[in-house]
Amino acid sequence: MNNNIPLAERMRPDTLDNYIGQRHLVGEGGIIRNMIDTGRVNSFILWGPPGVGKTTLANIVAKSIGVPFHTLSAVNSGVKEVREVLAQCERETSGLFAKGRPILFIDEIHRFNKSQQDSLLGAVERGVVTLIGATTENPSFEVIRPLLSRAQVYTLNPLDDEDLTRLFEHAIHTDPILKGREFKIEETDGMFRFAAGDARKLLNILDILEQSTPEGQPVAVNNQNISNSLQQNLLAYDKNGEMHYDIISAFIKSVRGSDPDAAVYWLARMVEGGEDPAFIARRLVILAAEDIGLANPNALLLANATFDALNKIGWPEGRIILSECTIYLATSPKSNSAYMAIDRALERVRQTGNLPVPLHLRNAPTKLMKDMGYHEGYQYAHDYANNYAPQQYLPDGVSADRYWIAGQNPAEAKMDERMQFIRRQSQNAK
Repeated sequence: MNNNIPLAERMRPDTLDNYIGQRHLVGEGGIIRNMIDTGRVNSFILWGPPGVGKTTLANIVAKSIGVPFHTLSAVNSGVKEVREVLAQCERETSGLFAKGRPILFIDEIHRFNKSQQDSLLGAVERGVVTLIGATTENPSFEVIRPLLSRAQVYTLNPLDDEDLTRLFEHAIHTDPILKGREFKIEETDGMFRFAAGDARKLLNILDILEQSTPEGQPVAVNNQNISNSLQQNLLAYDKNGEMHYDIISAFIKSVRGSDPDAAVYWLARMVEGGEDPAFIARRLVILAAEDIGLANPNALLLANATFDALNKIGWPEGRIILSECTIYLATSPKSNSAYMAIDRALERVRQTGNLPVPLHLRNAPTKLMKDMGYHEGYQYAHDYANNYAPQQYLPDGVSADRYWIAGQNPAEAKMDERMQFIRRQSQNAK
């Protein structure tokens, strides 16, 4: 046995009998188990966090039904590579000794831009390939609608403690290297906590414990030993662990704090660490609305354009687009008045419930509604000076409420000035 092969790779199962987790899909009556049992596999996308068995499950499906299996990674494959694989699949389906429709597995399919995803449509629709995609991101946002309509989405869940226990015991009793070692098992909760439902992480932790224990000594499985071993082996950036949240927090606070240098630094940490660019782009859109807001409404337009451009351009050039947007947001004037306004309004709605809409604001499409006073007395704002007609727009009981409070910046000062003028008109009209 090659000791250089990571334990997670050595333990990768090739049948459902050794596959741990996702009982709702591969257990008795599960949809993917039924596909394998009948030999009829339709295109699908596996959506779930890292280390829960997406790639492994795709391999098992292909091996179980005995069809050609091709793999592409969206990280380093473009339209050219996709077309080459599809051409190979077409030859395999039309050949004299065709074994069935090939499976094309695309890892991290959410990283494919629109044109790359479009290149798959024809082959999937014509039955040239069965597409299996894997993604850690919500396919509703990351996969084009035509492709989603041709592929069912199945959700994979983090492994629970029962699954992790089974995996741990299976590893120490069946792996050729681990079963040759003595294990002193005192505590496993720390290991499970670090693994956080990720099978690969659990096996990596176990691998580290075994390798850091001298030959001839038992491998001590306890929280202290696990913590000590991991301190020397943690990655500089774990895009699914605590460091992920710390760095995105530092990034957000740097933009909010108007420090473009710090913001670009934390952006670089995420880019270098392999963070999903779409995750960063979504955070920029949220930042533009929450922290820049009405002080510079163009920020939201640019952030949204960044998200779209990233989807069209892809990686690695997308890092430049993210950098431009990050610097623009960091150097923009700041306001959270829109964010605060909706939260104040939501709190008021929860307090007061479903207050009736004033009659003059109601629509009156029928004679009965008109007879009941719907729409009666409504004043069309454009018929009045300054396009404003003094009338009540809020329900009785909250009519004096103010939810939006202007931020301290030139843009909102001008907006507030107009609102003060309008309110004076309302007072004079009474």
